[in-house]
Amino acid sequence: MFGGIKQLLIGRPKKTRELSDERLSKLKALPILSSDALSSVAYGYEAILGEIGLLGVAGLWLGLPIAAAITLLLITLVLSYLQVIKAYPGGGGAYAVAKDQFGPVAGLIAGSALLVDYTLTVAVSVTAGVAAAASAVPSLAPHTVMISVCCVIVIMLLNLRGINESASVFMWPTYAFIAAILGVEAIGYFHLLLHGGHATLHTPPPSFEVPKGLTIILILRAFASGCSALTGIEAISNATPQFRSPESRNARFTLCMLGILLAVMFLGTGYLTFSNGIQVHANQTVLSQLAATYLGHSWLYYFVQTATFSVLILAANTSYSGFPLLAALMSQDKFMPRQFAARGDRLGYSNGILSLSALAIVLIIAFQAQTSALIPLYAIGVFLSFSLAQSGMVKRWLSTKPKGWQWRALINGFGALLSLIVTVVFSIAKFAEGAWIVLILLPILISWSLRIRKHYNMISRELQIDYNKHRPMTYTPVAIVPVGGINRVVNNSISYAKSISDNVLAVYVGFSDEAIEDMQNKWEEWDPGVRLSCLRSQYRSLLKPLARFLSSVEFKEETPEHITIVIGQLVTKHWWHNFLHNQTSIRMRTWFLFRKDIVIATVPYHLND
Repeated sequence: MFGGIKQLLIGRPKKTRELSDERLSKLKALPILSSDALSSVAYGYEAILGEIGLLGVAGLWLGLPIAAAITLLLITLVLSYLQVIKAYPGGGGAYAVAKDQFGPVAGLIAGSALLVDYTLTVAVSVTAGVAAAASAVPSLAPHTVMISVCCVIVIMLLNLRGINESASVFMWPTYAFIAAILGVEAIGYFHLLLHGGHATLHTPPPSFEVPKGLTIILILRAFASGCSALTGIEAISNATPQFRSPESRNARFTLCMLGILLAVMFLGTGYLTFSNGIQVHANQTVLSQLAATYLGHSWLYYFVQTATFSVLILAANTSYSGFPLLAALMSQDKFMPRQFAARGDRLGYSNGILSLSALAIVLIIAFQAQTSALIPLYAIGVFLSFSLAQSGMVKRWLSTKPKGWQWRALINGFGALLSLIVTVVFSIAKFAEGAWIVLILLPILISWSLRIRKHYNMISRELQIDYNKHRPMTYTPVAIVPVGGINRVVNNSISYAKSISDNVLAVYVGFSDEAIEDMQNKWEEWDPGVRLSCLRSQYRSLLKPLARFLSSVEFKEETPEHITIVIGQLVTKHWWHNFLHNQTSIRMRTWFLFRKDIVIATVPYHLND
């Protein structure tokens, strides 16, 4: 039943040799790996206005130089990650650079920061998309949490079907969003051209005076908040192995296209927003107001809002490309559980996909799908990873000194400095608004990963064998069969026990003297050729009397080298029949699994009906 449901939801299992079919073309990779960065156009400039809004209309012009500074950082990051893709075509982005240049701990810091960022990307993108839909359809506002959770589940299921198949679905909304934003910009700038550079609906004309209350801290806060538009830039370098051959060249081309589109869309909408005097509104996004300014509430307006909603929801898909792959790389380095490196039926890293979805849903519920509450947590992780990646590339150029290394190091150094400034400012400015959660979570995640690595190293040392010293040995076990009565399950179990050992002992736990006496009489009458030991349980417990009995067997003078507990397991024809039976065998297996020198053997008995 479960196998059928699974195949219905995610499709038939794929063979390993089909892995090459999962690679992405440039046409699919651009919308899938860039949707996070491109979708930030919907809220990046709004995040700037949210900080400078306290200055009133007089301070709106400050958004333009701040947006220009963010675009300069965007160009720097794109140029830097073009170099990262070429130097580290195996993927991993900041994790790979930091690990190679500064050691595994630095790589772990960058990887942990990216994992946190990917999780927040899903939560922020989905909640922002639902907020855009609620702007157009206010009746959706009371149900944002439920809608957001459902969206995460749908994206999860599509990604479990495989990245190539999900890309075929998700690429069109991203291209629709690009067309919608460029269309609004084209209409807006046509209006400006017709009216001599002035928006027809703007009254009074924009002011460029220095407003009262302007401080350096406020500018830095606005800059750091607007930098949320740059999250997702690193996704292409992280997922380079998912491109079709030649992987590095295709990834670099896609990153260039992302940089051009993001710069045009971000600056274009920012200037139009300023020209029309649009400010942050509690019940309507800035982008919604901008679209309504030029399109009214026509079907084109609803097309823009639908495209915005779709791309914000699907921006989460960037994380579904990056998180599982990064977790798999960290798993191979023993920083994450090994399950993250295992591919699922559809050749994707299913455990990473499921974990990302679960964490995002927890965040959405905890913060009640409020994008404004999640944004303060958003950019710290990604800009910390940016800083490490840029610094690592600077060290690489200084040590290798290839042709043109000076300008390469200059670009990376400038990017590292700006990224570090954003990280520090964001951490301080947004600390009280929730950034403290990330600053606490990151050390916990890093400590957890180090303990995982320590555990795997310890296990590896303990399991190593000396080929000349360690050889397989033959043991003579005592087979102990817990019995609850005389039936075919018990007969089956004892038959197996007698086939593996000449020393078989049946054990019965009775709750009363009458039950014990009755069992002994029946056993003598059946006479299976196996001794029966009866234990009295005053507190109606099966496991504790059995544990005491095993201890008495283990520690007597003729202690056997191994004890095998043979447990009969009733296997029903239908899964729901299991709820009609006590799962005593499962509890016994769980209880005795951690006892040293005890082997547990399960003997199934399959019922016909």
